[in-house]
Amino acid sequence: MAQLEMITLPDGPPAGGPYSPAVVLGDLVFTAGQVAVNERGEVVGSTAFDQTIQTLRNLERVLTAAGSSLDGVLKTTCFLVDISDFAEFNRAYVQVFGAHRPARSTVQVAGLVKGLLVEVECVAARR
Repeated sequence: MAQLEMITLPDGPPAGGPYSPAVVLGDLVFTAGQVAVNERGEVVGSTAFDQTIQTLRNLERVLTAAGSSLDGVLKTTCFLVDISDFAEFNRAYVQVFGAHRPARSTVQVAGLVKGLLVEVECVAARR
């Protein structure tokens, strides 16, 4: 069986609990849900669009640390507090991912930590 590797981000946003930002198994990267916080854990952005941009930038940092990138993303699972933010979320998602179109699930949730509006996790391939 392949070796399990826990990824840490010494200069990234702090984890909100006892988990790793990502785990690598073989050539696959499994990320924890990322949200719109900065390196000090402070919320960035007040709209779904702004929070999605920051969330995906945080996801990109985790993927880079794990030896992958946004282009390596195979599947995302996206959580929105208000599904009526879907169009705004999609606009930001396309801005960051460009022409790359990973498989995706998007669901509405009752709430997220710190009153955040968006969370995204993914599975990606390593380079």
